[in-house]
Amino acid sequence: MSNTPLPLLVFAGSTRTGSHNRKLANAAADMARAAGAQVTVLDLAAHELPLYNADLEARGTPTASLELKRILHAHPAWIVCSPEYNGSYTGLLKNTIDWVSSPVKSDPEWQRGTKPFEGKVVGLLSASPGALGGVRGLAHLSTLLRNLQCWVAPKQFALGQAANAFNADGRLAQEAAQQAVQGVVDQVIHAARALNAAR
Repeated sequence: MSNTPLPLLVFAGSTRTGSHNRKLANAAADMARAAGAQVTVLDLAAHELPLYNADLEARGTPTASLELKRILHAHPAWIVCSPEYNGSYTGLLKNTIDWVSSPVKSDPEWQRGTKPFEGKVVGLLSASPGALGGVRGLAHLSTLLRNLQCWVAPKQFALGQAANAFNADGRLAQEAAQQAVQGVVDQVIHAARALNAAR
């Protein structure tokens, strides 16, 4: 796998127009492309899901959930940029994960709920207008992803004062922030290559 570009999925836990985390996701995607990864930027707004409900699911798994299962499963490495809501990750992100991790008993391919998550190397970033940058939410998200058998990269970065952190072209304005995001991206790519080479 070392001679082929690593498929890397990048997405934000927000669909808001002008979202700081969507900007951060795009900045991370650019860095990953420059590092040689084959990057897919996933927009959760294009895969709208209802609020998870087992009775609703019993009537049929939404097409968007099956699409997301396939997308997440196809990428051995992810970068997730998560806003912080009330000290944790967003309802959008939780709902997406709940749908994607739910087994589809009628479909042999997706009868194991953890299949899209198992062994994925995940780097976590966050951006917030506040001083802490969303770091409390990343702790909760790390626990959730580890429970689903993801490999969560030790390096994480929470971008504080995000309203002033980007240039007009969407790039990070401060070198320290650029280096911190690059560190997460590089660690994810390195770990994913090593893990997949061992398989």
